[in-house]
Amino acid sequence: MLGVSVAVQGTGAMPCQPGFTENEYNVMTADVIIEGQVLLKVDFVDCGRGSGLRFESGDPADFRIEADGTVVAARTLQLSDRKGRSLEIKAKDVKSQEQWLVHVNFTQPKQVPEILFPRHSVVVKGDGSVNRVKRDWVIPPVNVLENSRKQFPEELVKIQSDKDKSNSLRYSVTGPGADQNPTGLFIIDAISGILSVTKPLDREHIPNFHLRAHAVDVNGNQMENPIDIIINVIDMNDNRPEFTHQIWNGTVDEGAKPGTFVMTVTSQDKDDPNTANGMLRYKILSQTPESPSSNMFTINNKTGKIITVAAGLDREKVPQYTLIIQATDMEGNPMYGLSNTATAVIRLLDVNDNTPEFTRETFHGEVPENRVNVIVTNLTVTDKDEPGTPAWNAVYRIISGDPTGRFSIPTDPVTNEGLVTVVKPIDYEMNRSFMLTVVADNEVPLASGIHRTRQSTSTVSIRVIDVNESPNFDPNPKQVKLEEGLPQWSMLTTFTAHDPDRYMQQTIRYSKLFDPANWLEIDPNNGRISTIAVLDRESPYVKNNLYNATFMAADNGVPPASGTGTLQINLLDINDNAPRVFPQEAEVCERPEPNAINITAVDGDLNPNAGPYAFELPNRPSDIRRNWTLTRISGDHAQLSLKISYLESGIYELPISITDSGNLPMSNTTYLRIKVCQCDHHGDCVDMERIMAAGLGTGAIIAILICIIILLVLVLMFVMWMKRRDKERQAKQLLIDPEDDVRDNILKYDEEGGGEEDQDYDLSQLQQPDTLEPDLIKPVGIRRLDERPMHSEPNYPIRSAAPHPGDIGEFIHEGLKAADTDPTAPPYDSLLVFDYEGSGSTAGSLSSLHSSSSGGDQDYDYLNDWGPRFRKLADMYGGNDD
Repeated sequence: MLGVSVAVQGTGAMPCQPGFTENEYNVMTADVIIEGQVLLKVDFVDCGRGSGLRFESGDPADFRIEADGTVVAARTLQLSDRKGRSLEIKAKDVKSQEQWLVHVNFTQPKQVPEILFPRHSVVVKGDGSVNRVKRDWVIPPVNVLENSRKQFPEELVKIQSDKDKSNSLRYSVTGPGADQNPTGLFIIDAISGILSVTKPLDREHIPNFHLRAHAVDVNGNQMENPIDIIINVIDMNDNRPEFTHQIWNGTVDEGAKPGTFVMTVTSQDKDDPNTANGMLRYKILSQTPESPSSNMFTINNKTGKIITVAAGLDREKVPQYTLIIQATDMEGNPMYGLSNTATAVIRLLDVNDNTPEFTRETFHGEVPENRVNVIVTNLTVTDKDEPGTPAWNAVYRIISGDPTGRFSIPTDPVTNEGLVTVVKPIDYEMNRSFMLTVVADNEVPLASGIHRTRQSTSTVSIRVIDVNESPNFDPNPKQVKLEEGLPQWSMLTTFTAHDPDRYMQQTIRYSKLFDPANWLEIDPNNGRISTIAVLDRESPYVKNNLYNATFMAADNGVPPASGTGTLQINLLDINDNAPRVFPQEAEVCERPEPNAINITAVDGDLNPNAGPYAFELPNRPSDIRRNWTLTRISGDHAQLSLKISYLESGIYELPISITDSGNLPMSNTTYLRIKVCQCDHHGDCVDMERIMAAGLGTGAIIAILICIIILLVLVLMFVMWMKRRDKERQAKQLLIDPEDDVRDNILKYDEEGGGEEDQDYDLSQLQQPDTLEPDLIKPVGIRRLDERPMHSEPNYPIRSAAPHPGDIGEFIHEGLKAADTDPTAPPYDSLLVFDYEGSGSTAGSLSSLHSSSSGGDQDYDYLNDWGPRFRKLADMYGGNDD
């Protein structure tokens, strides 16, 4: 409730005196005043001053005065915080500068506001029943200022029921903040019904509370329907604005016009945005650097949008600006608003407002002739724009001095230099120097409004260096046409080269590089080409009638240079090849069947020296025409078939004469190998010849047979070698001294006895042959154990079945003589096995065999020279009697 006490000023006939109608205003209101709440309206007697009168508030942070004198709360505040301070209102005459003052005092009611439970009326229905009807009553919300510094608990409101007079009631509240989280914020006196808050509230945490008040009797019976109590937490300016980012980055093109958008900064305030506590205002506090003006940018105080306000942004002078931005709540009031700051970094983007300029007016370079992709010189420029951007990258163009396009100028991407490069060969004899005019531009055109002050051009002077060039054959390749068969040492043509170095006195010599058939030679001095062999078109080195040979011409310059040329000889065909038959082998059945042989004439020559061909069988021998018939099918083909009803199986060599159609015809008789074989009802051969036709030809079968024969011979030789090796090993064992043999040998005997007295020798073998049984007599003759099997039996003497006892010596002499003359005997003494040996027989003593000397007179020392195997014999017979 708001009340205004006005002291009435009496009026009389006195002249009009301007001033307030009251000397002091007293306003009774609640402790918490909401922003925008109207408090009172002051009256002022202006005495006709009209619009020249202005009202001013002595505390504009809390109260504002409208033009009609209405006093409104500028923000939500708690009057107890003013500690009884009054509000001073000033009225001022703008013209006369006169002022009038009046004070407004605020007072608060001493009793706590009451909230009564709605009364209910009773309605009697037609059936006699009673129905309670709730009265329409809207309970106003309770406003509590956040962050209150009063003494707690602080009484807010008193809840009262009209039934409290007749009954003893108990009051309680439920809901968030009372018996639900956060519990204990609100309490109620159960007897008096006074609702209190226990501690300061925070609107940013919970902006309002919804409680329900209950009234029950002492027995817990509900006496009233619960009522809803809304408690609104009134916002106070207790939060500073917070920028979304502490550092903001923005860009703008250099040279941007005023009003160009740059960026937008934003901040947030946790206070109520519907009150001045959350209404923010932005401003720029400072700009660094302050060039060319301290106010190059401005900011919209409500949206935070930054734009340019002055011209003159130049990246080459100031590449970046730093702004300090301030955000203030309370609609930007510097006195009681809370503020915060952030930094805005504005980088100027480069635009092409500077042209590249050459560092020199003339550049010099030199290049050898006939060289390409060679850098002649480097062109350097300066550009104030940002390096690496299209506004800085230079593009070079040749505008004069190069009509044939022999030079190009690419740009080095790192240094931005122009690389003058030769792209087409330069001939010193044609151009000795060049003078190029070059212009430099950027990749992008100049920015709008920027005009080129002068054309950035430069001159490039290039000197060409003469070098020794290779001689050139002309034409290359050179073609000549002639008939094949040209004889040896014929002159073909002259293949010469010319030296492009007109200013050098040089001689040229010629040589042959490539002549695959070795048909040609060239004169080293004049380049004349002659034949050293007969040219043959049918040579494998001739492809498509062309024969290619390469020659070299070398000068005597420093250093020497050489060039190559190709001579192409187009060989015309002559009739120098006789035709032949194809295929050269065929098969046919014994009896005439429709499986005749088709033959084709093959000729190395070309038309008209080739077909059509004439096929003919010879007249002799007469059986050829009697057995066979040859029918011409076309100019190149003929058919051969049997003329008789039966021809014996076998292989026949059939001569066929073929004549070509050359101007001087050539004939040739070719033998066709025909295999006549037995055929089945399908006309197919059924003998071994079919095997060859199935997969193996005659050559293959012959090769297989040769391989089999070679394999058999190798096996036979291996067996013979093994037998010979065994015999030689057995013969050598007889001469090996057991003491000299490095191997341990185990000798196995059939019998063992007690000594010489116990030995029982069968001396029957030494008896005369006539005493032996017929089945035990061995074949007559002498044989050697080591005799080679591949030679015939040696011609040893044959002894009669019953020799005379005196012919044993003669028999032994003949045996020794035969052994000495045996060509198969090894070159060492061997054991000879005789058919007959005897002791004590009629043969007598062997001492009848006279030797050149006795054992005692023989010198056996020479046995030491025969090796370790004969050293034992030397010790036995060559030593003394000891």
